[in-house]
Amino acid sequence: MGFQNEVFMILILAPLLFFEGQRTPVQLIGKRIKSIVGTAIILAIISAFVAAGVLHLTFAVPMSLALVIVSISTPTDATALESVTQGLKFRNSVKKPLKMESLFNDATGLILLQGAIIWVNTGRLQIWHNGEQLFIAAGGGILLGIVLALLIMFFRQFLVRSKINVISSQTLIYLLTPFIVYWVAEKVGVSGIIAVVIAGLVNNSEAARSRFSSPRQMHLGVELVNFASNVLNSFVFVILGINLGRIAVDRYKMITTSLNWLMIGIVSYLVLLICRYVYGRLLIGDKSNKSAILFSFGGVHGTVTLAMTFSVMGNGLSDHTFALVILVETVVIILSMLVPTILFKIILPEDWDEKQKAHTIEMLRNRAVQVGIKQVKKMKLSDDVKDLVIYDLKDQMRVTTFGKFLNQWKNITFRREVLSNIKSVEQRRALMQAFSHERDYLYYMAKNHIVDSNYVYEVYTEVLLSESLVLDPDGQMI
Repeated sequence: MGFQNEVFMILILAPLLFFEGQRTPVQLIGKRIKSIVGTAIILAIISAFVAAGVLHLTFAVPMSLALVIVSISTPTDATALESVTQGLKFRNSVKKPLKMESLFNDATGLILLQGAIIWVNTGRLQIWHNGEQLFIAAGGGILLGIVLALLIMFFRQFLVRSKINVISSQTLIYLLTPFIVYWVAEKVGVSGIIAVVIAGLVNNSEAARSRFSSPRQMHLGVELVNFASNVLNSFVFVILGINLGRIAVDRYKMITTSLNWLMIGIVSYLVLLICRYVYGRLLIGDKSNKSAILFSFGGVHGTVTLAMTFSVMGNGLSDHTFALVILVETVVIILSMLVPTILFKIILPEDWDEKQKAHTIEMLRNRAVQVGIKQVKKMKLSDDVKDLVIYDLKDQMRVTTFGKFLNQWKNITFRREVLSNIKSVEQRRALMQAFSHERDYLYYMAKNHIVDSNYVYEVYTEVLLSESLVLDPDGQMI
């Protein structure tokens, strides 16, 4: 197939999990340790063996191969869950356990898969040996992740507080952290996935207590993480789409000759759903029927399942068996995304606040800008400076036409006298005054609970960023 699983794991999956872990406060992990152990380890193991047993009895699939199939379907994907619940009100009491589960059940699935591959090749199931491997891989991954993250953190914090600190070097060290942690963990023989998640958690607590020591560096890091996360998530689903297309073409005869692969995929998905439903009724949220349904269907499969599917390549499976595994997992992935997308649209209410968010933020931004423009009009400024400032402020509302932009561009480019030193200072101070009044207005709206504080913070951030462009000595454009 030409799919390089190791490259995918270290270049795509490692940074994704690292960034995901970094968004999760350590305090939240401590509060939910029982839930994590229950969903990511106990539920994963029990459901894997139950589903494997059902496949063995129903389709006469060898138990070892059935365990391979189900182990790959064990990991869940929080990013995929976000995509199927977008615009809908999803219970936080269910969503939080799902997110914690997706962070930590990857290692369980990998160890189960490793044991299943050994069983396929040797014909023997070594329960104690595989259990010991799980303990060593998970425990070792946690320990190594903490140690490596702490060492890197201490080094970076030392640099921040030294005279040799350089933002570009710090940022490079930070971005390389997940690759270093994953590579070292895999070389040592423990779970690289667990290690990068733990390293991300350590970085979360570090950022919480050092964000103002070097704000430029911190801001750059946050923007890079958001950008990288969006790109990597999109890239993962591009890979998924490409490979599904190639599978359909390459295995056309197998797909059309027998539907056994389809039935195995459907049954695998259904049995895992039932196991998750039972667990949800016993332990998730308010233990109601709806919470259990949300938890069971919320176990969406995506990134890690895709990677694990191709990781069995070259592990002693015949071409026919490997093709069967790919087709079955394709069914599981598609069902896990398609079914909840339809079901949640039916059983979950629409999140009207989310739907109105863009309109509310636009309205808030426009009103704040009008406050700023009103202040500028009161100031004693030359006409050309006043026009420039008002244009800049209106640009915040994104209502300036292309024609107006061209006119402003010509003035800046060909009329250098417009930007004399005195007028530049005048323009800068006028913008500072305008931004100050915009921020005062936004603070008033938040303080008096007139608008949701989160919306205010978003617009407030835009104003601060705009002001930083005016004041930054290294990036001033006026």
